[in-house]
Amino acid sequence: MCRWAAYIGHAIFLEEIISRPGHSLVRQSHEAAECKTATNADGFGLAWYGDHAEPGLFRDILPAWSDPNLASLTRQVRSHLFLAHVRASTGTATSRNNCHPFVVGRWSFMHNGQIGGYDRFRRDADMMVPDDLYPHRRGATDSEALFLVALGEGLAEDPKGALERTTARMENLSRQKGGTPHFRMTAAFSDGERLYAARYASDDQAPTLYHRWSDRLQGRAVVSEPLDAGECWEAVPQGSFCTFEGGRVRIEQFQPGLQYMSRAAE
Repeated sequence: MCRWAAYIGHAIFLEEIISRPGHSLVRQSHEAAECKTATNADGFGLAWYGDHAEPGLFRDILPAWSDPNLASLTRQVRSHLFLAHVRASTGTATSRNNCHPFVVGRWSFMHNGQIGGYDRFRRDADMMVPDDLYPHRRGATDSEALFLVALGEGLAEDPKGALERTTARMENLSRQKGGTPHFRMTAAFSDGERLYAARYASDDQAPTLYHRWSDRLQGRAVVSEPLDAGECWEAVPQGSFCTFEGGRVRIEQFQPGLQYMSRAAE
């Protein structure tokens, strides 16, 4: 399992989320508290939005705590919307192409979780990626496949429905050819204007997800686990889809079971 953090609001230095808090994302890379493994050392990545529609992207295979470039970058770069991820591999190689976030055009995406028995149906999952998006398939993770299939399902027009349809298709493959747990996920993604997040599992063990508004930062953090034990964080219920825009939050039910048919098949 991985750890991740995202932010939307007034432009801040990235270090305010990634390295400065007492239980920052960098600290979670070697001392995670709400994860099966305390160490998330199989690479890290950042995607941040600035003056261009497409996000900046920085990924590397070093542990987050040991890369001086990460510390320097987060101290100097400001952004009003960014995604950050520290990786614990569930079987695929430690490489830049397998590090999150993944970016296509203006969209960025990161994921924590597992799709049971993915190695047994990886080819089937790749076949779900539309031809025009397949050149963006650079790595071997289930997370990247999930992102590209969701783009093909209409992420730009219907973020919640597209991710529901994609989740249903992947979970169905796991039930047919994979193993348990069939699907456990938290994911965050953005088009540079809004931040979206989802928490879901095919059982009752979805990875943790929290959010909190900060008056000091004038923005909202969305995280795998709280950045500071002294602050009041709101847990996102399992089976939820969140939309964050400005200071507003909308939380809806996330129901992949109602979305087994893809857009193309309807």
